[in-house]
Amino acid sequence: MSEMNSARAFLDELYRIAVNAAHPATCLTQRLPDPPPRGSIILLAAGKAAGSMTEIAERHYLDDLGLPPSRLTGAAVTRRGYARPTRNIPVTEAGHPVPDDASRAAAEQAMRLAADATVDDLVLVLLSGGASANWIAPAPGLTLAEKQAVNRALLQSGAAIAEINAVRKNLSRIKGGRLGKLAYPARVVTLAVSDVSGDDPAVIGSGPTMPDPTTLADARAVMARFGVDISESVGRALADPANETPKPQDPAFDRTAFRLVARPKDAFRAAEAAIRGKGYDCIFLGDAIEGEAREVAAAQARLARELQAQGRRGVIVSGGELTVTIRGKGRGGPNQEFALALAQALRGAPGIAAVAGDTDGTDGGCGSPDDPAGAFIDDTTLARARKLGLDPAAFLAENDSTGFFERLGDLLQPGPTYTNVNDFRAIFVDTL
Repeated sequence: MSEMNSARAFLDELYRIAVNAAHPATCLTQRLPDPPPRGSIILLAAGKAAGSMTEIAERHYLDDLGLPPSRLTGAAVTRRGYARPTRNIPVTEAGHPVPDDASRAAAEQAMRLAADATVDDLVLVLLSGGASANWIAPAPGLTLAEKQAVNRALLQSGAAIAEINAVRKNLSRIKGGRLGKLAYPARVVTLAVSDVSGDDPAVIGSGPTMPDPTTLADARAVMARFGVDISESVGRALADPANETPKPQDPAFDRTAFRLVARPKDAFRAAEAAIRGKGYDCIFLGDAIEGEAREVAAAQARLARELQAQGRRGVIVSGGELTVTIRGKGRGGPNQEFALALAQALRGAPGIAAVAGDTDGTDGGCGSPDDPAGAFIDDTTLARARKLGLDPAAFLAENDSTGFFERLGDLLQPGPTYTNVNDFRAIFVDTL
């Protein structure tokens, strides 16, 4: 095995170690609440980990605790291709990143179940990244098509996830604490796999059970800042005081609790232990890095060269949610664009290889479960591209990182991972 093949195998192993550390099978069971003394558990799950979280919760309550099946009801919704086998709780597959009719039907069902909960019931909400698209309930006066258009425009604008969710919450009947308010007076416990920088409960999945600190004015400011065109009906919705989300002082949240079961830092701790176990330095830049993918790539390429110039062997690791301002018509995602820009910035520097991938198993794409999660690069990437007549700069200008790495056979394609704790980037630096 060549040195670069060996480096790639190591990087692939690190990605999988990070994913496994954040899988619900590793961390969910011990955080599940006890059943209520008299009522039922109404399980509502949404997001890319919804299928696996529901599967594990069912096993715990029905098998480990012997709860009668009649006391466990609910519904789950996840991205297409991410369902898991369950017994009591049906799992629906819906659109992501752009919601669809299945997303709307799933949201309406979740709201009905929450509204029917009694003071004796426990509403158990299992939340993960992707829930914002999987549960879609347009504010009064808006159509699904209008919500889809706003969602697409925001995803292409370069806005950060917290900014996108500020708009989503204020145009919704389920997000921004509205689901939690519907469930009152039942007890509500939310267990979340965090995919956002800072692990803010009000941002994960657009905070359906959490009071919302953002306002309609905040949402309007995001739309203006990124130049997103607002239709007349969206403008009316963002100006209607009736669409303000429930705020922290609302008594409807007196019986709610929120717990994180997996965070980006859990994935990175596992990767760091593996890196140090191999005898390499681990330079962890943090799990909350944001910014334009190609700009972050340029900065990390400089850091990799500096590390190599110091004669150190190590791995530079980082996470967070990078953004891409789309100007071309190609295929790709933030991780693939990062990898392509990194390869360009390194210019074939010997002894440096990298992987960039989304821990949910898909990076951008068209909503298919076999979309790539990211890509690998090494010191042969540009030379191999030249042999194939590929111009990296042209692919980058067209936002076509998938097309570039597909031709090279360098896509990271793990398939659905059934979890989601944002991006994982690792740059392996060997000595010259």
